[in-house]
Amino acid sequence: MHGVHTVEEVRAAEESVLERTADGALMLRAATGLARTCAQILTVHRGGVYGSYVVVLAGTGNNGGDALLAGAALAKRGAKVVGVPAGSRMHETAVRALLRAGGQVIDIAEVGGAIERADLVVDGILGIGGKGGLRDPAAGLAELSTASEAIVVAVDLPSGVDAATGAAGDSAIWADVTVTFGLMKPGLLLSPGSMHVGLLELVDIGLADDVVVPSITCLYASDVAALMPQPGPLDHKYTQGVTGVAAGSGRYPGAAVLTVSGALHTKAGLVRYVGSAAESVVNAWPSAIVSTGSIADAGRVQAWAVGPGLGVDADAQQRLAEVLAAEVPVVVDADGLTLLADSPELLRSRSSPTVLTPHAREFARLGPDLDAAKDPLAAVRTLAARLRCTVLLKGATTVVADADGQVRLNLTGTPWLAAGGTGDVLTGVIASLLAGGVPPFDAASGGAFLHGLAGRLAADGAPTTSAVVAEAIPDAIRAVTRP
Repeated sequence: MHGVHTVEEVRAAEESVLERTADGALMLRAATGLARTCAQILTVHRGGVYGSYVVVLAGTGNNGGDALLAGAALAKRGAKVVGVPAGSRMHETAVRALLRAGGQVIDIAEVGGAIERADLVVDGILGIGGKGGLRDPAAGLAELSTASEAIVVAVDLPSGVDAATGAAGDSAIWADVTVTFGLMKPGLLLSPGSMHVGLLELVDIGLADDVVVPSITCLYASDVAALMPQPGPLDHKYTQGVTGVAAGSGRYPGAAVLTVSGALHTKAGLVRYVGSAAESVVNAWPSAIVSTGSIADAGRVQAWAVGPGLGVDADAQQRLAEVLAAEVPVVVDADGLTLLADSPELLRSRSSPTVLTPHAREFARLGPDLDAAKDPLAAVRTLAARLRCTVLLKGATTVVADADGQVRLNLTGTPWLAAGGTGDVLTGVIASLLAGGVPPFDAASGGAFLHGLAGRLAADGAPTTSAVVAEAIPDAIRAVTRP
């Protein structure tokens, strides 16, 4: 499991290391890693460091110092390196190192021509403390860099991207490569900041032993494999997890079919479907047990999926209420979330786990006072705590939070998953994991991982459909569970 650390955690870790290391040692470690990556880039794209032209955009803080020291290392290897002040001053020790190595500092008025000639631009304008986007002259430097033919390498994170939230101003740097130091920051992984990052490299500078266990994590494939229920020799269909599905309607029978498909392809020993799309479900999946009656008619289930294509009429409201009254885990999606936004009291009496899987508009209905676009981590954490649920916010980077404040980010998705019905499949995947006994936070984050990976396998660089995504789930499971 990979940790993602808040800016406060990063600062605390850095301060702990600084207390017991020589002055400037941490900056030198960062600069050495940055210079190594820059040298590799120049070797691949230009044939070597010697004779290359490098422009270092240096802000006033330590981020600018890292960039200038890396520039000094490149100058010692024969690169022509020029430093450009992006603010009122530059890091004095780092500037002296650059000049001693044969580099030079030019006035900002000369920067246009320098960037035009550059093979590589190092963005050291702002670090993790930067807030509110870029202002001139930094904004102008960012614009010149983004428009140039040079390869742009960002130091720690692209300037203009908020390290905590991923917010990015109009003038934020678009990096080809970002070299981040010590610990991963949320803004590198959250949209829209993640789109500015390019290739991402994490350089070890000795911080790992100085931080507490992070409250933000990303799952590795091995983590998902460990949480997947595995059938034993004595298992049968009732012990492997019975998933109930209350979804679909006369208008949207496909939603029911796709939710059932997601469940069956994941883990469910048995799926029991209740609703008006019963005929469509059994025609698509003869192994499903179907009913058109009430939720109580379904028989024993170990987790429910409710909401996709359900509608928002009185009958749908009644079905949602009956499902939420069941003393088993429940995942709520789509129309179920719309209904729940109008009747949040349905959650208050629940003692069993609940997982909510909204997209941005559904999230806004559930938490109209929360701004998931501006600060998704804070918004999802707040809603999860408020409703005492696990909340999965779908998006370019899926954010999952539980009621205790744990957060996981999922990075396996693909833009090709932005297609009708793929969310219904995810609902079935999560419900199936819940029925198999996987805890709700793990079921939601593990389900998102498998669903995103299935989307990549199904698309393979081209358009795909929700049905094909569901069919790719077993391949995704094999990919994470086989050595």
